[in-house]
Amino acid sequence: MIETRDNTLKPLCVDLDGTIIATDSLMESILISMRKNPFIFFLLPFWIIRGRFYFKTQIGKRVIPVPNIYPYKSEIVDYLKSERQKGREIVLATATIKPIADSVAEYLGFFDKVIASEKSNNLRANYKRDRLIELYGEKGFDYAGDSKADYSVWEAADKAILVEPSSTIENKVRKFKDEVMVFKSKSNKLKLIIREIRVYQWLKNILIFFPLLMAHKVTDVQLFANVIYAFFAFSLIASSVYVLNDLLDLESDRHHPRKKNRPFASGSLPLQLGFFMTPLLLAGGILISILLLPIDFFYYLLIYFILTTSYSFYLKKQPIFDVIILACLYTLRLVAGASAVHVQASPWLLGFSIFLFLSLAFIKRYTELLVIREQNKNESKGRGYIVEDMSLISNMGPASGYMSVLVLALYVNSKEVITLYHRPEILWFVVLCLLFWISRMWLLAFRGKMDDDPLVYTGKDWVSYVIGAIVGILAIGAAL
Repeated sequence: MIETRDNTLKPLCVDLDGTIIATDSLMESILISMRKNPFIFFLLPFWIIRGRFYFKTQIGKRVIPVPNIYPYKSEIVDYLKSERQKGREIVLATATIKPIADSVAEYLGFFDKVIASEKSNNLRANYKRDRLIELYGEKGFDYAGDSKADYSVWEAADKAILVEPSSTIENKVRKFKDEVMVFKSKSNKLKLIIREIRVYQWLKNILIFFPLLMAHKVTDVQLFANVIYAFFAFSLIASSVYVLNDLLDLESDRHHPRKKNRPFASGSLPLQLGFFMTPLLLAGGILISILLLPIDFFYYLLIYFILTTSYSFYLKKQPIFDVIILACLYTLRLVAGASAVHVQASPWLLGFSIFLFLSLAFIKRYTELLVIREQNKNESKGRGYIVEDMSLISNMGPASGYMSVLVLALYVNSKEVITLYHRPEILWFVVLCLLFWISRMWLLAFRGKMDDDPLVYTGKDWVSYVIGAIVGILAIGAAL
């Protein structure tokens, strides 16, 4: 069947970034390049000072993202398809470099023409307007875009199509354009930011309170205030790493059934915002640490940031080593919490922590592989595991959990426990509670009922709350 074009309909020219895709292709390319080689970050300023087009071409030489990873705006794509079915010429007009624009056009399959940045010409703003006027004449085309850089293009177009515009952009365009079409969805940016920094994950940092509780000094007002400061310092640092990790993990997150809905992966939040959020959160955590807490705490916080950043770039891809690092990061919270209140972190507590959190890290990996298997895939994207590893993980994980129970049992029978508890025999019931909880967590994981993160699941699990309350009552009873 030969397709025909209706010459009475004006060509529909459409931008790429923020219009067809809910992201920025240049930012995506930068992040992929940095994930492959973190040292590229230090070259970026030198490329930028040589001009925007030079900067784009240098990134383009190193990576051209696979077009199917982008989060496409289905409403816009459907609109373009319907216009093409009417016989209209559809033109991709973007400041993105030509190789990226061509790959997207080929992937979508409905563009008649692609004009993009090439031959030292950055096709943006007035340059794009002049090119479209050269091809179709003044008012000889309709244009769909999303940013203030498109003002001059909309002015030269016959019809302005605005995609997710701010109220400022929409109001300004309506002043000089009679015919305006708007595609706009409702989104709460503040909620998205809170979701992105993962406030619910701050639950993990409650571990910082444990050394104070174990030392039975919780009634000391100054020490308790220190722990609260330490909690927020760790939480802000952790959130900065969550943002960085999400920026670097865009491709693998988009292949995951749940993670694809994260604000950056889905395109709900602009990637540029992430470049500001990470240093701001980091600075907030560092300031709290330096101004309000002992210097030793700052050192542990710095180690935590270095380890988690290394994990985001490289270590998470190393099987077995990655879960050991995760267990160490949880244990580091305990050590940091102890330093914040000037108490010695008990070797018993550290040993217990390492084995317990190693088991929970294995649950996280097991659950991820379970999802991969359900999708009829074999490899965990961005990780070093394959589906065949599930049997090994299901052996190592519970074993590690039971080792933590053993450490607790040995502690209950040690000389140290007598100095802190008047009735240490009551703590044997705590051992039984932990044994039940570890076994139940793995049972739920085997049945596919566990969330990606077992600690987040614990925060929503009423059974865990009951067990936690029982353990608290037993600990108080043993101490009295």
